[in-house]
Amino acid sequence: MSEALLDHATVTMAAGSKSFASASKLFDPATRRAALMLYAWCRHCDDVIDDQTLGFYNAPSEGEQKAQSEARLAELKAQTARAFKGEPMEEPAFAAFQEVALTHDIPPSQAFDHLEGYAMDVRDERYETLDDTLRYCYHVAGVVGLMMARVMGVRDEAVLDRACDLGLGFQLTNIARDIVEDAEAGRCYVPGEWLREEGLSVADILDPSQREALARVSKRLIAAAEPYYASARIGIERLPLRSAWAIATALGVYRKIGVKVTRAGKLAWNGRQSTGRSEKVALLLAGGASALGSRARRSSTPRSMSLWQRPR
Repeated sequence: MSEALLDHATVTMAAGSKSFASASKLFDPATRRAALMLYAWCRHCDDVIDDQTLGFYNAPSEGEQKAQSEARLAELKAQTARAFKGEPMEEPAFAAFQEVALTHDIPPSQAFDHLEGYAMDVRDERYETLDDTLRYCYHVAGVVGLMMARVMGVRDEAVLDRACDLGLGFQLTNIARDIVEDAEAGRCYVPGEWLREEGLSVADILDPSQREALARVSKRLIAAAEPYYASARIGIERLPLRSAWAIATALGVYRKIGVKVTRAGKLAWNGRQSTGRSEKVALLLAGGASALGSRARRSSTPRSMSLWQRPR
């Protein structure tokens, strides 16, 4: 059963996130196993809420009722609660999560904070300010950074803040890259006030003639991610070497995606921006150099008070 869970988690990661799948190979075996299993649970929850398979939409019947999404969310919450109680889990993603959560003492509040991100989608929330968007980013990615850090042995709250910052940076980059794709699914995570400053409405996101203005909004999102990436780099200094290498590589990959989105401008959504094999190899080497260099740096720079603060 143990190896079957790992196989399931490995397949899930490879299909759902090629960017992180490459970086995860750098972890030591125990950390990699836990990271893969945690990801499998996150991916499963996302797919259940959206009625997808590994991030790809099925063909739900037209006009599917919101009540169905709410029922799926309630079941995810119930299964998560059962996992924390140590009850037998039949669903592989929940069996995997249970192993990780109980082994690494993941606080139940963090798992339920993550599920709140899906609840925000079910409620069809809209985001007026950057702080509103960052609150969403926390639930879907920042808290995943917290759980991942615990898997890597982190318990220091200051370092956990930096792990959360990395998740925020990742998600801001994702939002910038996927603005059009999200709009096609009826969702918008971009600050509404930013859209209005460019003379855009949510409906305009799907208008090809508005791509110049949309590119300026996207560029702001990528720029907003930068201080969170800078903060996360300091946290990397406190990780075990192999974990530091993996996380530094993942940071480099996501930042590169952001650079590509910015450079592509209005053409950014003609195809999904990603990194190629040769780029990933270069970023892997750069991540290794950064991880090694971090052993000597050990910065004492405090986290900026201007950054969004996670819930305590």
